[in-house]
Amino acid sequence: MSDVTIRCRKDGPLIVTGDVTLTDQEGNVYDISKHENVALCRCGATNKRPFCDGTHRKTGWAASDTVLQNDRNEAPG
Repeated sequence: MSDVTIRCRKDGPLIVTGDVTLTDQEGNVYDISKHENVALCRCGATNKRPFCDGTHRKTGWAASDTVLQNDRNEAPG
């Protein structure tokens, strides 16, 4: 099994790197095998859901999520 990394870009998409399977709500698989990285939309304004198309730049969307220093080594929940 390969490693998967999901990185939050500042005021941008989630960047997924690694061997993953991406499905829609009905279980249909998106063919992302040709891509080393996949950008998933966080702002909700993209026209290519679930993928980022850069619309967040036009809308001024800003993310506020960061890992707080005290939470870096603790799992949620």
